[in-house]
Amino acid sequence: MSDLKSCTAVILAGGLGMRLKSVVADRPKVLAEVNGRPFLTYLFDQLIRAGISRVVLCTGYLGEMIQEQFGECYQSLNILYSRESVKLGTGGSVRLAYPHLASDPVLVMNGDSYCRVDLEAAYNWHQTHRDKATMILTQVQDVQRFGQVRFDQNGLVMRFDEKGANSGPGWINAGIYLLSPALIQSIPPDQKVSLERDVFPTWVGKLLLGYQSQGEFLDIGTPESYVKAAAFFAGQMSG
Repeated sequence: MSDLKSCTAVILAGGLGMRLKSVVADRPKVLAEVNGRPFLTYLFDQLIRAGISRVVLCTGYLGEMIQEQFGECYQSLNILYSRESVKLGTGGSVRLAYPHLASDPVLVMNGDSYCRVDLEAAYNWHQTHRDKATMILTQVQDVQRFGQVRFDQNGLVMRFDEKGANSGPGWINAGIYLLSPALIQSIPPDQKVSLERDVFPTWVGKLLLGYQSQGEFLDIGTPESYVKAAAFFAGQMSG
């Protein structure tokens, strides 16, 4: 059985960031500055702390800026690039990166959010359910903006409630997944596919488990949430 250190990480870094245009207009969303450094570096630091040494960046919009900034490495992290030439969505871009994936499972992360989860604990939990996919969940005080994830007593995801359908505390998708290469290969290639809207709903009640994390969660998808990032990472020079 492999361990987390041997895992290939994939970061989805191709988003247009349209809602952030008013505050971050000249660069990809993952390069938005937080306390004087690109948001993406906080994710890199999280991977390094977990012992991971290989990451694939799925880029698209202004992807050349990301490659120019980081090149082939960041500290001890080796960086590979998988760049979409047309918009493929989160699922399509992960599928495009399939030739670069060198582990089972693969750790997939959204490039515009951060969860203070113990990645090793999540990985070890996943390894006891290797025939399934794992979605890391976290609790928030109000699920209205994120949508809500419903699961049974065994952690099997049973339903996704749409954004705005509910309010109040609950469990949400933290944007971090452990997926087997076989499941990634099952995504139709060269098509625009959303993990959240097209892939995960077909796995509900069968293949998708929710790992319940207590990690604090941040996303920078809107100007309001981006403003909160500085305080979220304050005093953490290494993420």
